[in-house]
Amino acid sequence: MSRLRPLLDSLTNRVETASAEYAEQIARVAPTHRPGAVNLVRYMALRSQDAVELQEGLSALGATSLSHPEPAVLERLHAARNVLDAFDGQAPTYPMQAIASAYAAADDLLDANTQALLGPTQEGTHARIMVTLPTEAAEDYELVLDFARAGMELARINCAHDGEAAWTKMVEHVHRAAEELGREILISCDIAGPKVRTGAIEPGPQVVRVRGERTAAGELLTHPTLVLYDASRAEQAQEVAKGASASAARPAVPLEVDAEWLAEVEPGSEVHFTEARGRSRTFTVESVENGVAVLRGERNCYLAEGTVLSHGTSTTQVRGVPALEQKIRLHRGDELVLSTSQEPARIAEGEVTTIGCTIPEVVTALEVGHAVIFDDGAISGRVTEVHTQGKEHEAVITVEHAGPNGTNLAAYKGINLPETDIPLPSLTEEDLAALRFVATHCDIAAVSFIRTPDDVSFLLSTIEDIASEQDSAELAQRVRELGVVLKIETVPAYEQLGTVLLEGMRHEKFGIMIARGDLAVELGFERMVQVPGRIMKLAEAAHIPVIMATQVLETLAKTGLPSRAEITDAGYALRAECVMLNKGPHITEAIRILDRMSRKLGRSRLKNRQMLRQVGSWTN
Repeated sequence: MSRLRPLLDSLTNRVETASAEYAEQIARVAPTHRPGAVNLVRYMALRSQDAVELQEGLSALGATSLSHPEPAVLERLHAARNVLDAFDGQAPTYPMQAIASAYAAADDLLDANTQALLGPTQEGTHARIMVTLPTEAAEDYELVLDFARAGMELARINCAHDGEAAWTKMVEHVHRAAEELGREILISCDIAGPKVRTGAIEPGPQVVRVRGERTAAGELLTHPTLVLYDASRAEQAQEVAKGASASAARPAVPLEVDAEWLAEVEPGSEVHFTEARGRSRTFTVESVENGVAVLRGERNCYLAEGTVLSHGTSTTQVRGVPALEQKIRLHRGDELVLSTSQEPARIAEGEVTTIGCTIPEVVTALEVGHAVIFDDGAISGRVTEVHTQGKEHEAVITVEHAGPNGTNLAAYKGINLPETDIPLPSLTEEDLAALRFVATHCDIAAVSFIRTPDDVSFLLSTIEDIASEQDSAELAQRVRELGVVLKIETVPAYEQLGTVLLEGMRHEKFGIMIARGDLAVELGFERMVQVPGRIMKLAEAAHIPVIMATQVLETLAKTGLPSRAEITDAGYALRAECVMLNKGPHITEAIRILDRMSRKLGRSRLKNRQMLRQVGSWTN
């Protein structure tokens, strides 16, 4: 025990002096966040050195393991010192009252900050349920009402989709549902941030496959189906094609032909043609109505733009065949050139492909050795060369990760650059327009791809600018009271999380979202074992709420049946103050199940602390 006291005293001294080191940042936070800011820097000081030897020694004595110091760091260390004093028969070094009340006071602060940002939670639950509104929510009030009845406590609008007209209708529907149910439902809106994507790729040949379905034994289940129409009937033909499709996997193909030729065909007529592979095919007209004909065939075929169709002695050419989408096939060891050029990529067999980037400034910031990740981690590599080609800047990337047989890279797929300092503001012009809408219509702005404290500072100053633009003091105050959520989804944001939080805590209604999708891409899946938990602990030390996002009950929402693993994951996510569900055809059932899980866990767990309530199911 004698060796523990100097270890503990040294650690306590380090924690006690931490707030002086960050005095300037602490002084700038909102008054409601001042205690959390002090505790946050103390927790960062605690975690800045290895305390395992002290932990194990205290645990062996039965004193404390220091395993959950987040709510009140200094008081937990003081409690440990008092225990050592008791073992030595000495009076406690530190006053007991402050230690005894520290955790309850911290819980109260977190609850108050959470309610200010996210609104109240339903009785018996700890975590709120946030639900992403699909596009249909703009027109379908009953859908929104069903979400609310199932347990939705916050509605989420993704401002990367739809537009202000649709967002306005969604807001109206949420407010109407809240009024009908007699409870508050806040609205959070995602601000997309500067999403870096691959550029365009030249379209492929104009060829379309027309096919039916067969059994494993080769028996025809659904016929290959063509829908032919004249130029004035394009919209009608699309509707007819939907109705004529016996299978979603093998849809009918609508194509334009000459009106005079189409007027000559009738039910039972045979249409002959040579398909793109040089094989003869015959389709029979099933119906003709108002300039639209439905034809069925017995065998699959490929039709190219300009294919000649014949009926008797009359011929026509098909038009409107869509160009095939081309993709770059990449294997490990292959090279890909990322360019500032906005010219569509040209794919040629045996040649290295050069593709543009939707934000050219990113390419100029790349340096040799930087990691580049494409399409949510499907492909990744490192920069091996950077050079200038004419007016364009280029970075040569050697692929290190792809599927065993290669992986396709399409146009406009996401690019993550975890090691690159991107020379761009954290809000684009589109983001600024969306933020103005959110600040005047909604309750929370959830801002994507925050990387540094400077990004947070820019966001807060932008909100103040929007407030100053308002026509009345009342509207200006409404903007200033907008809730702010920082989406933690980049390596720089994670690595600078303490200072990012201190900057965000200048704003009174403040929290973070753990966006596990992009964070996993940037960090690598192995590190995701630890990272979400570490972020939650740091936020708990700051007494600010956390929203857990990405793929919570995703299989259930999409298919109607949950996997065993995602039920366990949802249980972990419910340790946060809010859990976000994404879209899917079975999302209402996912809300109900998450609501039931939340009610079960709400009485038995608080954050990482297990509440030792009676387990009624253990009878022996």
